Amino acid sequence: MNMKKMIAAVAALLAANAAFAAEGQLIDGVYGEAATASKIRMARVGVTKDWNPNWSWFDSGNTHLTGYWDASAGYWQGRQYNNVPGDKQHIVDIGFTPVFRFENKSKLGFYAEIGIGAHLMSETYNNNDDRLSTAFQFGDHIGIGYVFNKNWEVAVKMQHFSNGSIKKPNSGVDYGVVKLAYRF
Repeated sequence: MNMKKMIAAVAALLAANAAFAAEGQLIDGVYGEAATASKIRMARVGVTKDWNPNWSWFDSGNTHLTGYWDASAGYWQGRQYNNVPGDKQHIVDIGFTPVFRFENKSKLGFYAEIGIGAHLMSETYNNNDDRLSTAFQFGDHIGIGYVFNKNWEVAVKMQHFSNGSIKKPNSGVDYGVVKLAYRF
C-alpha cells in the first residue's frame, strides 16, 4: 500500500463519516503523525472514535479517565536495511489501538494518554541491526497533549513496537512521535 492508497482510504472514511452523520458519527476525529527513531522515519494517518461519552472512570471534579478507538495506517522508511548504510526498507503498517485518556471534562487543555494495540506490517522489520521477526506487532504508547479548542490538538508520544516475544529476534523499535489532530 503506497501513500496515495493510504490517503484514498482516509478520504473514504471521511466520506463514510459524512454519510452516517444523520445517525451519529462513524468517526470523531482524524490525525497525522510524524515519527523518528535511529535510522528510520514514519508517517501515519488515522481516525478516532470516542468511547461512550457517558462512560468514564475516576471522576474527580474537573478531570476523568475516558478513552477512544484508534485505527491507523503508517509508512515506515528504514535507512539502513539489512544493516547496510543507505539501503532502504519500505513498510506499511495498519493498526488498531484502544487508548485510555486522562483529561479535563471540558475536553480542553492538557491530557495524558496510554494505549496498546495490534499492528500488521507489510513485511518484517530489519534495519540498523534491529529485527522484528513477525509481521504482527504490538504497538504501545504513552503521550501528553494539549487541546486548543473543540477541534485542534497536538501531542508528543513515545511509541514502542514489539511482538511480545512471540518469535525471536525481537529487538523492538522505539519512536518519538509528534501528532496533530482535528476533531469533528
